[in-house]
Amino acid sequence: MKSFTLPDLGEGLAESEIIEWHVNVGDTVEVDQVMLTVETAKATVDVPAPYSGKIISRFGDEGDVISIGSLLLEIEDNESAAQNQKSAKKADAATVVGSVSNNSHHVNVDEYWVGSATQQTERPSEALTAMPSARLLAQKLGVDLQKVKGSGPSGVILDSDVYNACDQQLPGTEVIKGARRTMVSTMAESHQHVAAVTITEEANLEHWHDGEDITSRLVMAIIEACQQEPALNAWFDAETMTRCVHSTVNLGLAVDSPHGLYVPVLRQAGEYNADSIRKWVNETVTGIRERKIGRDQLQHATITLTNFGAIAGIFATPVVTPPQVAIVGAGRIMEKLVLRNNQPVSVKTMPLCMTFDHRACTGGEAARFMKVLVKALEASHA
Repeated sequence: MKSFTLPDLGEGLAESEIIEWHVNVGDTVEVDQVMLTVETAKATVDVPAPYSGKIISRFGDEGDVISIGSLLLEIEDNESAAQNQKSAKKADAATVVGSVSNNSHHVNVDEYWVGSATQQTERPSEALTAMPSARLLAQKLGVDLQKVKGSGPSGVILDSDVYNACDQQLPGTEVIKGARRTMVSTMAESHQHVAAVTITEEANLEHWHDGEDITSRLVMAIIEACQQEPALNAWFDAETMTRCVHSTVNLGLAVDSPHGLYVPVLRQAGEYNADSIRKWVNETVTGIRERKIGRDQLQHATITLTNFGAIAGIFATPVVTPPQVAIVGAGRIMEKLVLRNNQPVSVKTMPLCMTFDHRACTGGEAARFMKVLVKALEASHA
């Protein structure tokens, strides 16, 4: 029997959420066949089978958050069947109460936490065994391990079991997962490290034609502003005190979804026109809703746009995501009265805001960027 654990999916990501299982116990799989889909802090990833065989056991349910190295499947092939039968008969009761087989599961019994004598008297029929990470997690979440049934080999309690128990004992609460989990760490990092300043302005849209694509206009205006004031289209590294000012614009576009916040990146944005921008947005949003967006589509943004006004809000203080130094926000388009020849005239205006990292950009650079942005938006678009 061969054990398959969650591999390192790259980008230094320690956790993943199981989105969908594609195989069941009893199925026969071939090498490179997709067995499950997980969502990391960066994107959704299909996990293939590293070898062929029959699935004997499956661990973890859809929605569980699992760590690198967590046991996912036990697969048996013809060569290992005989060996596994012998290994399953070996008891390791001297070290761990219960039949956790080091040979059959390829685990180190020293990695398990064995329940104390008191706990064993409370649970006389079976020993309490839990992974160290599950024990720590239970302490943080206030979960009584005595009431948790383990889903691991021989009943070992895994992190996913603790999460499930937490959901059951605290109605109305939920474990933060997927994109929302990423948002927690990203926002915390920004709050701790970015010297954030927000500048606001307003764009007069009286020269806009009917049916203008707001997102496309914003994207093209940001590209123009980056070309004329490139200091905001940059990355900053405080540790090395270096700034990388980019000559091309890789624009991150904040997209709200039921699963959390995603920021796909429109690479080489300056090469797109209004129609191709709209096509990219539509295809990307569809991919996010179906949770089929690749990791490479969420990387290497040089500046970000959040069009929160499409839902609600006039002005805001968007959060910069390091190493970027700026994020542009667009608020809800409003009707305003302005004086023309001493006569009130109704015009549409778009509130704008931009948060920038004052460590990497001056106030003058930010103001000049905003001035170009407003001018580009106010221009009549053929």
